[in-house]
Amino acid sequence: MYEIFVKTHFSSAHYLRDYPGKCEFLHGHNWEVEAGVRVEKLDSLGMGIDFRDLKSAVAVIMKELDHRNLNEHPAFQDVNPSSEHIAAYVYRRLGEELKDFSGVSPAFVTVYETPGSGVRYFGE
Repeated sequence: MYEIFVKTHFSSAHYLRDYPGKCEFLHGHNWEVEAGVRVEKLDSLGMGIDFRDLKSAVAVIMKELDHRNLNEHPAFQDVNPSSEHIAAYVYRRLGEELKDFSGVSPAFVTVYETPGSGVRYFGE
C-alpha cells in the first residue's frame, strides 16, 4: 500500500457564522493543502499515479476555491467554511476528479489555515 501526495495552496476569504469572536468577520487566509491518495499496485513504470495527474486533479479543485469568499461557494451555503469542512470538500472532490484512475482513491486531505494549525481529513 502506498500513499502518494502533493502539496499546493490557495488564497481565499471566509467568515464563520455564529462564531463568538473575531472569526465571525470576513478575513482571509493563504491555505496550504496536502492531498494524498492510496494505491495498492504500481504500474509498469513503478508508479501508483503520476504526480502530474494528481497535481492536475488537485489544481481543478484549488481553482474552485482560490480568490473567492468561501461563504458564497455552493458547498458552504449550509455549513461554515471551516478548515474541517474545507478538507472534507477537497477530499470528496478529489474522489470525483480521480474516478477514471483505477485503483486510486483519496487517502487524506490536510488543510493548514496557518503555518502551525491545520486539519487532516481521512474520509468517512
